[in-house]
Amino acid sequence: MVQQSSRPLSGAFRRIFSHSRSHSNGSKGSSRPPQMAHPNQNTAAAVAAPLTGPAKLIAVTGLVEKLTEDLNSVTLLPQQRDAALEQLKIYGREPQNADPIFTKEAIEMLTRHAFNSPSSTTSRNALRVLCNALLLKPETRQMFVNLGYEAKVCNKLKSDNRDDEFLISRILFLTTYGTNTNLVGLIDKHHLADSINKNLERHAKRRTAAGSVPITDLMENMALSETLKLLFNVTHYCKDRISSFTPAIPPVVTMLCKGVFQILKPLDLPISALVNALLNLEVGSKDVQGSLYPHDEPNLLADRLIDLLARSSKVYSNDELETTVTPLIGAIRAIHEYAPKDVKESIRTKLLPKEADRTQVLGRSGSLPSWLLRNSTNPITPQLRETISNLFFDLSDKDASTFVENVGYGFASGFLFSRGLPVPQNASEANARGTPNRPINPITGQFIDTERQPEGPEMTEEEREREAERLFVLFERLNANGVISAENPMRTAVQEGRFEELPDDYESD
Repeated sequence: MVQQSSRPLSGAFRRIFSHSRSHSNGSKGSSRPPQMAHPNQNTAAAVAAPLTGPAKLIAVTGLVEKLTEDLNSVTLLPQQRDAALEQLKIYGREPQNADPIFTKEAIEMLTRHAFNSPSSTTSRNALRVLCNALLLKPETRQMFVNLGYEAKVCNKLKSDNRDDEFLISRILFLTTYGTNTNLVGLIDKHHLADSINKNLERHAKRRTAAGSVPITDLMENMALSETLKLLFNVTHYCKDRISSFTPAIPPVVTMLCKGVFQILKPLDLPISALVNALLNLEVGSKDVQGSLYPHDEPNLLADRLIDLLARSSKVYSNDELETTVTPLIGAIRAIHEYAPKDVKESIRTKLLPKEADRTQVLGRSGSLPSWLLRNSTNPITPQLRETISNLFFDLSDKDASTFVENVGYGFASGFLFSRGLPVPQNASEANARGTPNRPINPITGQFIDTERQPEGPEMTEEEREREAERLFVLFERLNANGVISAENPMRTAVQEGRFEELPDDYESD
């Protein structure tokens, strides 16, 4: 058994699912928890204002007792049983005065109704209450795991039904946090990977069959997103079995490149979840190279990811970049790493600064490479800037000299220093990356012949002398006040005889 919560996410993707986690941990800053009710289900019971306060607690207690007794000896008709679960689901959306739902006994009762009932309706009604309980109260997750229903849970995931896929994937996803659920056992003994791979294959077939028409069924989209989130967590926490999920790569790529989705922003769900799925999977496996770089369109996936990046650069604010765009850049890095030579060259052409970018200081134009360069030093997105710098280093064949040539020493210096890499000789050469006829400023990356020259006349000798005196006095004051502790360079210059006293009748040319 492995304690999942003891494994924090690492690297640039620590907060990929921060939104889901904040809900799953019941943080005070999270928004209202999502409701598990099927969007097409009759919610007439919810229209009649539900009870609150002590009356609600009494009602919840009665419902839990009634449903528990029904397990011991059948006391409810199917319609009554489903109505009781529906009412319990409504009360369970808000944990206040719903404590009986979150007890060990109630979790067992809901689990038995969910996995032992011959009625699919009853099963799904119970699963919805169970999902809400595990979402709102993290301590209930270990209660559920302790019941030992692994085989039945994974078996239900094999069902070709979107409600079951969504609900079971959500339950398994939540139990990857704060429990000792045995992921290796779920994969080896209960074929969890096979079920996830199969569900993604089904989604891909339905998406491609729909052609250019997006699938509008809400549960279809929710089930896909939940399956992808489960895939990400399992492959993150169970790295020893990542190869079991390699068959998921072809359908993920198919949906990314050919799927049509109704979304407002480029990286809304399920697009973001599809991108995230590539982060942990073995994209270097020989078995999937044909899917990642198809013979007839080898640039298809790379171009799709870069297009998503270009559109994302225009719609997401600084506050959104860290968790939204960082994984996308990580996926581009992975695809570039294993790409054929021609695909690598295509990626570099699109992401490295072009000649047009070098007509001014790098990072100041409106191009995608300039956007990347600017965000490689973004002070409020540490994971994003690190991932971008790593991307540029990869695009430079991980060679420090090529790196400086591509982005300029100004952008490269911090990255090289943080990794203990020496400053390459070309950091001071004006013809780096340029030509003898058109040298480039090695610091800014700009063509030297396009640099702006200082405006106005040069300083006269008298002006230079006054400026030197001003600096001398300023250093003396700073030293006297204890602001700095350093030798005044002006005094040192005088002592070394590098200053010449001019006669009073001296006139500058």
